[in-house]
Amino acid sequence: MFVKICGITNEEDALLATALGADAVGFVLAPSRRQVRPDEVCSIVRRLPHEVLTVGVFRNERPERVVELASRIGLHAVQLHGEEPVSEVRWIRERVRFVIRAYAAGDPALASAGASPADVVLVDSPDPGSGKVFDWRLAEGVPGGVRLLLAGGLTPDNVEEAIRRVRPWGVDVASGVEAAPGRKDPRKLRRFVEAARGAAEAERADLDLRLAAGDDDRDGASAGARRPFDWQVDD
Repeated sequence: MFVKICGITNEEDALLATALGADAVGFVLAPSRRQVRPDEVCSIVRRLPHEVLTVGVFRNERPERVVELASRIGLHAVQLHGEEPVSEVRWIRERVRFVIRAYAAGDPALASAGASPADVVLVDSPDPGSGKVFDWRLAEGVPGGVRLLLAGGLTPDNVEEAIRRVRPWGVDVASGVEAAPGRKDPRKLRRFVEAARGAAEAERADLDLRLAAGDDDRDGASAGARRPFDWQVDD
């Protein structure tokens, strides 16, 4: 289970998230209360383990600017949260090694996400950045063969249920693990990571039991493997 902690604004939170086992940390480079200056992100990134995926979040930014900032800061990946056309996503992907493309739940464009040049498809609330939980059935619009990163109102208390219902490739959280906008809560962070990992382990154990019992429903049981922002919220 891939775990991304987004809305990082300071070195302390970045180091804490990685120490607790997060696979990726996200820095908002688009207008937001959690927006961080490129030079600040560059300073933080230098202190992080190389294996941690560092992600810059952009919204309707010029492709040239996205690539230039990613290169200058030393980011491993970019996340596109606007209305970027496929041609721009493809142009960026040719120059950045890992791209996450965000969609609002229920967006008809999700049906064609399988043809996206992005490496991962993120599904957020229909009101991106609201930090509100949406009807997780709307994530079913993501076609098979796509790695799905689930976001939108996730917390330590509901991430286990979200993983059980949606079976995503990964989960993404920002406000759900905060003590205040832009500041992470260590206890919530720990609980979130542990809950996400525990849910993934439970799913694998359940699949193993079913296979051992002769229930070889691989298509249903491993849906997440095949499919495989809230950083703007102000309160």
